[in-house]
Amino acid sequence: MLALELPLVLLLLAVPGAGAFPEALAAKNISQKEAEFDKNYTDFVNSELLNIYTFNHTVMRNRTEGVRVTVNVLSEQKKTPLLFVVRQKEAVVSFQVPLILRGLFQRKYLYQNVSRTLCQPPTKSESEMQFFYVDVSTLSARNASYQLQVTRVENFVLRTSEQFSFNATAAQPQYFKYVFPEGVDSVIVKVTSRMAFPCSVISVQDILCPVYDLDNNVAFIGMYQTMTKKAAITVQKKDFPSNSFYVVVVVKTEDEACGGPLPYYPLTKDEPVDQGSRQKVLDVMVSPAITSEVYVSAMLFCLGIFLSFYLLTLLIACCETWRQQKKRKRLLAAMDTPTTDTASLLGHPRITPDSLLGHPPYHGYSYGSLENSSTLSTEGITESMGSTDISGYTERSLENVTSRPRLDSLSSVEEDEYDTLADIDSDKNVIRTKQYLYVADLARKDKRVLRKKYQIYFWNIATIAVFYALPVVQLVITYQTVVNVTGNQDICYYNFLCAHPLGNLSAFNNILSNLGYVLLGLLFLLIILQREINYNRALMRNDMQALECGIPKHFGLFYAMGTALMMEGLLSACYHVCPNYTNFQFDTSFMYMIAGLCMLKLYQKRHPDINASAYSAYACLAIVIFFSVIGVVFGKGNMMFWIFFSIIHIIATLLLSTQLYYMGRWKFDSGIPRRIMHMLYTDCIRQCSGPMYVDRMVLLVMGNIINWSLAAYGLIVQPNDFASYLLAIGICNLLLYFAFYIIMKLRSGECIKLIPLLCIIFTSVVWGFALFFFFQGLSTWQKTPAESRQHNRDCILLSFFDDHDIWHFLSSIAMFGSFLVLLTLDDDLDCIQRDKIYVF
Repeated sequence: MLALELPLVLLLLAVPGAGAFPEALAAKNISQKEAEFDKNYTDFVNSELLNIYTFNHTVMRNRTEGVRVTVNVLSEQKKTPLLFVVRQKEAVVSFQVPLILRGLFQRKYLYQNVSRTLCQPPTKSESEMQFFYVDVSTLSARNASYQLQVTRVENFVLRTSEQFSFNATAAQPQYFKYVFPEGVDSVIVKVTSRMAFPCSVISVQDILCPVYDLDNNVAFIGMYQTMTKKAAITVQKKDFPSNSFYVVVVVKTEDEACGGPLPYYPLTKDEPVDQGSRQKVLDVMVSPAITSEVYVSAMLFCLGIFLSFYLLTLLIACCETWRQQKKRKRLLAAMDTPTTDTASLLGHPRITPDSLLGHPPYHGYSYGSLENSSTLSTEGITESMGSTDISGYTERSLENVTSRPRLDSLSSVEEDEYDTLADIDSDKNVIRTKQYLYVADLARKDKRVLRKKYQIYFWNIATIAVFYALPVVQLVITYQTVVNVTGNQDICYYNFLCAHPLGNLSAFNNILSNLGYVLLGLLFLLIILQREINYNRALMRNDMQALECGIPKHFGLFYAMGTALMMEGLLSACYHVCPNYTNFQFDTSFMYMIAGLCMLKLYQKRHPDINASAYSAYACLAIVIFFSVIGVVFGKGNMMFWIFFSIIHIIATLLLSTQLYYMGRWKFDSGIPRRIMHMLYTDCIRQCSGPMYVDRMVLLVMGNIINWSLAAYGLIVQPNDFASYLLAIGICNLLLYFAFYIIMKLRSGECIKLIPLLCIIFTSVVWGFALFFFFQGLSTWQKTPAESRQHNRDCILLSFFDDHDIWHFLSSIAMFGSFLVLLTLDDDLDCIQRDKIYVF
């Protein structure tokens, strides 16, 4: 009797004047009917009539049965809708028909056919008979016809690894129950559809009443994500005390959230629109997620791959040490063959191991050329040894480059004659504008000064890394916390079909796969440290080969490159904590830095005196990162931005080309137009003469063609992924310069040793495979979250790693290999005097 009083009280409050006129209640007719399941009731109701349908069913503790109420209003009832109230033992569900749901900009959408699944309260008894009532009322004076049907839901409880198909509309949501089997701690709920639209929402909610299954309240509780064709939510047993949950599917009133167009809407104010049937066919399947053993094997696999590089490096280092010791013993034995007296009688100077290893005293000056005070020169060693083969000190043959004049020794030049007086510019202009340059020409500055200059690269990037990483870590932790608290999985763009949670992290596999960048970056730093220690030891013992031969050794940029690789791993891991539109630059910033540092290192090899300072280099990289952010935020479809960026790109290319062509011996001032006109007149009009520096001109012409083409491509196509477009510009220029360097190295009669050659081949192959996996595109924050999920795919390695994780593995190995190529590329010149090594 108490249950019957509730709709009467509601009617008393709803009917005008009911409180003042109690006789209105007496005039209300109440019709109560015993109703049955699966029977269609066609009836009518008006302001004077209240219909009550009584249903009963048996509820069992070990069996869950879904009950669904379907209502269809047959008459026009926009202003006076029908109110349906379903009263259960522990819950009340009420809804009006026609049902009005609101969309974007408070648009109203009307639905005549409504279905709702009733929440099932738990019972402690083995079997219990429960009643529920469906009350139908309206304030319409005219009769309002309707149809009512209550049915049992088949397959209300989802079975593990079994697919189930169903239909849903905006006014007819569906939800199903899933119970964790014994021994299963985590499952993945996969929902698919062949139809992209209408847009829908998938939600996972705890077993509570009421169930939030409408477009305007589905986000109130649990985890949810929008969907077009694919959706996947990983559910952990620990998050649901009842060891069960509801899978709720709601069709949205509009498709804008999924990237679809907004429907036509009349301009009439507050006039609801009848959308008809926005029906979607979906398939749902709940399958067990991976076990803890898979987590352990994946972590061991990841560690094993990259620690094997440490073992391989240690093995190579031991072999190289053994080879050097063997070579040293053979050299000492060769020198001990003729006795001292015999050598004196033959007129040969006395040669000792110390004299071969160096020449005292070493003051640290003029490391780019031979000094007159040298006790022993390379030519002297060669002559003194006669027919004895000492390959480390044989003079380089220049027969294959006879077209180039040989530079005389610059051993008389002292460092203090340069960069200290005002008239130094005249000497620089004479030396750096020669047609053929040698490394000794561009290695005249004090070694200690240059060492400090290039060490600044490392300290600057270390400082940048600290200040950059700390707020990044804090921000992504906040993002992950927001996702966990709100349950909104549209915030982060994961590959949900292969996102394995661990603790509070939603996609641990995408974070773990970045370990390679950190470990291999650290390994590269250790290799550089060992090389620097060996080089400093050679300097301490006045080793002539270290002092006056080969490419000048500066390790600051190498340290910066290794640090950048480690930071790329850290920031990429932070980005993959919650990848989205607002933190994309975390993943790309140090990629730009790595590309820039590699180009600077390649240029520094033969231009140590005139390479860019750390401050100017990082300032330029900061401008690149700034343009990257601006391009992503404002560049999409903005023609003015692309025109501006293309102009800046072309101007920067021309300025850099001029700087490289003239070796920095030009000035950017008000007189530059006059000098350009004079040059064009004298070199092109008055007399047609070719470029003085042909090799440089070829490189710069090719570079300008490529950069102008990229600028035109960006202006015409306007790619959506501006960050990748900008990175492609840097990589294309790096590859062009590297190819030019290799070609000129071979053209100058130099060779490539076995180790750098193997590194080049290995790195090229790995880069090829890495780029293949990179372009698979498992998600993209340039689209809506629902559209991004259409690209999601299952794991392909150990049931734990996806295509992007393999990109992380391979790209970290490829970057490490690229660094080794830069490190070992010119090892063949370690025994060649610097005044015989060409600059290009």
